[in-house]
Amino acid sequence: MPTPKQMEKLAAEAARRPSPSTAAPEAPLSAEYWESVLKDPRAGTTEAQMRQRRLSEIQRHVLRVSCRRCERTVEIQTADAVRLYGANALWKDVAQR
Repeated sequence: MPTPKQMEKLAAEAARRPSPSTAAPEAPLSAEYWESVLKDPRAGTTEAQMRQRRLSEIQRHVLRVSCRRCERTVEIQTADAVRLYGANALWKDVAQR
């Protein structure tokens, strides 16, 4: 355990050191990065479009539903949802059950 004098010295050294910058990097992001972001299937869908999809159209392995009132989140695997409700069931209908 450091002595009080050593602790004061360490605190003074830490105060003198410049903190790492948390600002955004100066260099712009590469074109490959933006291309991959825009090609991501989740980039083009809104929540309303997602709710209208059939279970067979959803690429995600885990589906999540959260309650706005109680903040509870429930997860179900897409394969289990298809087995229980059928591949043609709308995600909106499955999420309400």
